[in-house]
Amino acid sequence: MAWALRAPVVLHRRFDPERALATVAGHRDAVVFAVPVMVQRILDLPERVRRRHDASSLRFVALSGTALPGDLATRFMDAFGDRLYNVYGTTEASWVSIATPRDLRTDPRTAGRPPRNTALAILDARGRPLGRSTIGEIHAANELLFEGYTGGEPVEVRDGLLATGDLGHIDHRGLLFVDGRRDGMVVSGGENVVPRDVEDALLRLPQVAEAAVVGVPDDAWGQRLAAYLVLRPGARLRPDEVRAYVHAQVARYAVPRDVHFLAELPRNATGKVVHRWLADAARPQRPQPEGRVPWPHPAPDARPWPPREATPRAG
Repeated sequence: MAWALRAPVVLHRRFDPERALATVAGHRDAVVFAVPVMVQRILDLPERVRRRHDASSLRFVALSGTALPGDLATRFMDAFGDRLYNVYGTTEASWVSIATPRDLRTDPRTAGRPPRNTALAILDARGRPLGRSTIGEIHAANELLFEGYTGGEPVEVRDGLLATGDLGHIDHRGLLFVDGRRDGMVVSGGENVVPRDVEDALLRLPQVAEAAVVGVPDDAWGQRLAAYLVLRPGARLRPDEVRAYVHAQVARYAVPRDVHFLAELPRNATGKVVHRWLADAARPQRPQPEGRVPWPHPAPDARPWPPREATPRAG
């Protein structure tokens, strides 16, 4: 899009929050495309550091890649103005919905509404439409749908609508909310738990900077919830304090029985939390040689966030 508009593109090999602000200040009519963790780290900068850089040239920030946590959108707009857009989509379907600043002021977690020429539906497992505020599988269709996978893997399409693989619901105002991956729903003792609701409750704790919740095997309940928390500098929390706080926010069966504290959440190269690595991240790590990455490495592009600088080879 930038090339089509003949707009300059500035690429940083490694994300640094202050450098990002300095770049915005150095350009006219700046537009930023980012993942939510980048915005979070800009907001975590001390106020005196943020004031060094005049961000008045910022036209808008478009976030995508993962759901917006807690009140991140509201806090960013309070600091930088109503210039934030939340874009939900998939590689296969391109964009599915866009939340404008007005939508995010209504509810900072929303993924917004489908743009023109995009159809959106929430269906049950049998492909039947679900009512408002009922969680189901997100399906979408537009002029940008892909034709299929090169490997010939099956594509799930119902009445021309492509399954995104995510769960979500549409509220009474017509706003879409993405509740997590279809394979990420936790069933504990017969109760369905949406991890994102628990994560948002955890993020309301002032000591918590980042949170991730997953289901782990449990002999008695099938699955139980495990919470992985990154605390703010200097903050202290005990697992029982975390459980007591969450118990006051959500149903009893949604309280995480396992609480782990990490120095950072494991992320891939694009800044997404890789939930399948969390159990390994919580285990005590052996000392690593210089340059070794402590997280598992199942894929070539899987690296901790922020990505490490490449080391030039001799010669």
